[in-house]
Amino acid sequence: MAGIAGLYFWVAPTLPDVASLKTVQLQTPMRIYSADGKLISQFGEKRRIPVRYEDVPAQLVDAILATEDARFFEHKGVDPIGVVRAAVVLITTGRKSQGASTITMQVARNFFLTREKTYIRKVKEIFLALKIEQLLSKEQILELYLNRSFLGNRAYGVGAAAQVYYGKEVSELDLAQMAMIAGLPQAPSAANPIRNPQRAIKRRNVVLGRMLEVGSITEEEYELARLEPVSARYHGAEIELSAPYVAEMARDFMVQRYGEEEAYTGGYKVYTTISAKAQGMAQQSVRDNLYAYDRRHGYRGPIASLWQMPEAPADDEPTESAQAQPQTKVTEDPTWTREQILEKLASVTPVEDLLPAVVTGVEEKQAWVMTGDGQHRLIPWEGLNWAREYISDTRQGPAIKGAAEVLSRGDLIWVREEPDHLALAQVPEVSSALVAMHPDTGAIQALVGGYDFRNNQYNRVTQAKRQLGSNIKPFIYSAALENGYTLATLVNNAPINQWDRSQGTAWRPKNSPDVYTGPTRVRKGLGQSVNVMAVRTLRHVGIDGAIDQLQKFGFSRNDLPRNESLALGSAVATPLEVVRGFATFANGGFKVDPYIIERVDSALDQVLYQSQPRIACGDCQKALAQQTEFEENSLAAICPIPEGQLAPAILSPQVAFLIKDTLRSVVWGGGDWSKGTGWNGTAWRASQLIKRRDIGGKTGTTNESRDTWFSGYGPGIVATAWVGFDDHSRELGRTAWDNYGPRGQITGAESGAKTAGPAWNQFMYHYLEGVPGESRTPPEGVVTARIDLDSGKLSRRNDHSSMFEFFIAGTEPTEYAESQQSEQPVFEQETEELF
Repeated sequence: MAGIAGLYFWVAPTLPDVASLKTVQLQTPMRIYSADGKLISQFGEKRRIPVRYEDVPAQLVDAILATEDARFFEHKGVDPIGVVRAAVVLITTGRKSQGASTITMQVARNFFLTREKTYIRKVKEIFLALKIEQLLSKEQILELYLNRSFLGNRAYGVGAAAQVYYGKEVSELDLAQMAMIAGLPQAPSAANPIRNPQRAIKRRNVVLGRMLEVGSITEEEYELARLEPVSARYHGAEIELSAPYVAEMARDFMVQRYGEEEAYTGGYKVYTTISAKAQGMAQQSVRDNLYAYDRRHGYRGPIASLWQMPEAPADDEPTESAQAQPQTKVTEDPTWTREQILEKLASVTPVEDLLPAVVTGVEEKQAWVMTGDGQHRLIPWEGLNWAREYISDTRQGPAIKGAAEVLSRGDLIWVREEPDHLALAQVPEVSSALVAMHPDTGAIQALVGGYDFRNNQYNRVTQAKRQLGSNIKPFIYSAALENGYTLATLVNNAPINQWDRSQGTAWRPKNSPDVYTGPTRVRKGLGQSVNVMAVRTLRHVGIDGAIDQLQKFGFSRNDLPRNESLALGSAVATPLEVVRGFATFANGGFKVDPYIIERVDSALDQVLYQSQPRIACGDCQKALAQQTEFEENSLAAICPIPEGQLAPAILSPQVAFLIKDTLRSVVWGGGDWSKGTGWNGTAWRASQLIKRRDIGGKTGTTNESRDTWFSGYGPGIVATAWVGFDDHSRELGRTAWDNYGPRGQITGAESGAKTAGPAWNQFMYHYLEGVPGESRTPPEGVVTARIDLDSGKLSRRNDHSSMFEFFIAGTEPTEYAESQQSEQPVFEQETEELF
């Protein structure tokens, strides 16, 4: 006793304070979630899913105790019987094969000591265990053990092990799986069921035998579990939503806020603003659009050609019900066996939804391929007939007439599942981005920064500053509406020849198409994106005035050139900056700040960070302006948003409404088609798919089609899509063919409407399904007047030569069209033509 006491006082100064176990923070990875709780990603080297003792199945506890410490609930931290047994073995054999470590001693070692086998470490372990038993209950000690133990494959604790090996919650494990996990603490590598399944089975059966010995399972349960095959396989984090660019933005936010080590180990739960439904739609829209672009520009050939020979062995029956097997004869190639083909396919990592396949048979109008699961699959003609030869971005070969023009046996290719057939595919070289957010708050609903994050982490939504093209025009026209223009103002749609003395050349901006119609109303000029009208509008407001206006929307002055090319979109901006600008038109004139982190919770579900976005609220601004007329309580009822959280107004609600309504004309056009005065906006394709009148947008195309844009709004959403090459010098080119719905062929140069528009259209079509319509109600201070289409002046007629137009009160025309000076006014009720 004296010797033990002396030993204690000798090592006591070096012993850590076990009281820290009461507040221990287990190293738990950071997890990123969507707004609706879907797991997006997990960051951290150690995978740990903490579990409470009461949530662990009794059989798993029994398995752990039977294997590691059968007398755990009987001893006081040190098991005298185990110590005597270990001492006898040491004396008789000279080997330290029996450690006599109780679960409490293992907790002491795991938290405070190393794993080196020395006598002094064992002494410290014993004294720490005695202290721990005085401080914590048996259940608390066991909970620490269950959550701290390393169980292989970066899994720490039984919660993580259940997920890594079986893809389950702890409560979902069966007896054989619990025994497998219980056998891992002593040999997490040697008994790993993924790396060493045979040794793992032996170890599992030892655990089951111990459970039978101590009476925690019956003989029948033992036999059934002992005969179970190994069902373990590696399961990554249970990702429920693919949003890698969002995950990286959240990771960067957390590292900046907490530092890398703390962010990765603190068990933080980061909730983003992303909607799982909207994100899925955005991902699919971007992919489908890039595949469509790629098809228009031709097939660049297979990944590789493995051999030149007839198809694979005949014993592999095709799975397609339409044709039982290839009609051509099968010949085996001694250099490429089925196993070698499958091995080759396994070596090629799928890219997004593209899968590698090897061509095993080519017929007149179809081809057979072997996929990685060993099946023979049919690619029918409709999955092949797009594959004209790619010559350049501006040239494609002639239409193919047979499958053999495209594919040969032995080709290693990409395939993609389409709704009703398998199709030949290729990894797009072109890039794209799409971002959507709530216009009133700036909460980002969906964000796709590129096609494939694994191969390129460059986030084009936030990092790619690209020329805006005609996406800039609504901002220029908003300045003009603040400086005397109306939607009925006539601007000359005529060629411009501007001599530049410094360059010794003339600047001649052109329309696309190169057509000029003379004096044209602003609504139509913006709706049809007439370039020379935008330049003349810029001259009206002045370059400095336009730059000041663009700055109000959040565009950087350094990115805005001080010349007239600004009107045509020579300025650069990121898609995130663009979508914020368009949100101002959609929300009534307010500047909101895009944000993606909604809140951060601790491992114990305490809120550590909560976003406080600035919110667009016209009623609140009005109430604050008139607050002297309200008592404090009634003001709070009208405006529940704190004053400091209100987004600043940068446009009057009247100007915001007029631009928003004109963007509607970009989609729906104007005039009366039945009376010969109808005209299309540049985004008419959106109206063909999204058959609702409460949407609007703007196309954008830069010189030589290096950048294409589509930005616009719908009820409760504003979105921007961009398509271009990361290599700025590469043009999107031209295409000679493709089908595009009821309006026929896409031909000619790529453009905002043809190239970026389809991604926006598809996203909005799905996003707005089931969303109630939004009324086209003008704000106070906006009036209507019937105008003459040719002159923009008042009209007394109600035929095809006139229409109702919106005006800011006091700016409506006061004169009638000259030919109508003597006519009597026409009084009628406003119709659906306007509302």
